[in-house]
Amino acid sequence: MKVTGPSGPSSSSSSARPSRSGGGFALPAASGATPAGATPSAGGVSGVAGVSALMALQGVEDATERRRRAIRRGNGLLDRLEEVKLALLSGEAGEGALERLARTLREERSLDGDPGLDGLLDQIDIRAAVELAKADLRRTAT
Repeated sequence: MKVTGPSGPSSSSSSARPSRSGGGFALPAASGATPAGATPSAGGVSGVAGVSALMALQGVEDATERRRRAIRRGNGLLDRLEEVKLALLSGEAGEGALERLARTLREERSLDGDPGLDGLLDQIDIRAAVELAKADLRRTAT
């Protein structure tokens, strides 16, 4: 049997069968070969649809990923608030910590759909905004 392309296997005549005495790879007879300048036709493009479907599925975000990202953002804000607190307790202005806090607060926040988590993240966002506003008041007062 000889596989000729996407249509599947077809039987070939016994006269075109290569000799097995060499035991290696043999090219088909010259009568079945394509001309030197001709290009064999391309196979089907059905694989492209499968790839695009996989890419579309990878772009879909599930609820678990949204929740994980929301929690990661909330933890990042809490870490930045801790940095600001430590800077203020040590007597520093904490400008670097405030800048990092502002940058983290500006990051996009996706809503999880869980009212408890969304409420907690709202409180963290408000606390961070209050700290930034207090720092702005301290800067303008001096």
